[in-house]
Amino acid sequence: MITAPIPTLTLPGGQIPVVGLGTWQSEGGEAERAVSAALQLGYRHIDTATGYGNEAEVGRALATVGIDRDDVFVTTKLPPDHAGRARRTLTESLAALGTDHLDLWLIHWPPHRQASPETWQVFREARDEGLVRSIGVSNYSIAQLDELIAATGEAPAVNQIPYSPRDHDPDLLTAHRERGIVVEGYSPLKRTSLEAPALVAAAEAHGVTPAQVVLRWHVQHDVVVIPKSTRRERIAANLDILGFELTGEQMAAIDALR
Repeated sequence: MITAPIPTLTLPGGQIPVVGLGTWQSEGGEAERAVSAALQLGYRHIDTATGYGNEAEVGRALATVGIDRDDVFVTTKLPPDHAGRARRTLTESLAALGTDHLDLWLIHWPPHRQASPETWQVFREARDEGLVRSIGVSNYSIAQLDELIAATGEAPAVNQIPYSPRDHDPDLLTAHRERGIVVEGYSPLKRTSLEAPALVAAAEAHGVTPAQVVLRWHVQHDVVVIPKSTRRERIAANLDILGFELTGEQMAAIDALR
């Protein structure tokens, strides 16, 4: 069990732990067992989506582990093809998850590849009614974010995008932060060569694995990271990244990977 406190970043509706469990492609009992294991190991941030088809399994794990609901940060996402029935989908998600609120609700992809300010307005109304504590988007460009801001005066709290050393773009991070938007990175390991010399050297220096170095790199860049696994030992290792710190030189070497 991980005992080190998990750092958080501030959202308008609360604190988001910088490390969470991703559940994409986790299904059925396997998904429920993975979420249960993660919560037992110390995770307090679970990321799911309506499109993953596992909200009920996530909900069962939340109900049976015995951790206070308010101590777990729960995210789900609206499929873009549900944009016209977002409120009904939210009601269904809350029922499946067995909760009366979400900590974060995201538009999973831009509907019809458009920013969709009308969908964003529905999200704002759900937040104002207390059904959601923070609202955001996923896979949005800076131009699309700006369209939402221009239309409603409110920036998404989060933009969840693919992020890894290969994707590293300081200007992109700066653009989000100038708008007060937290970057949340998915597929951090899938998009990375764990044999890259910079990762191997840092891992050897700290007595950890290259995968742990990648996740620690995200944390030190203040990018929320949600690695997915269904194996208990891997779930544990992915959270066990809080006891070491990459040096400036190691961070720079990893930043330069392509």
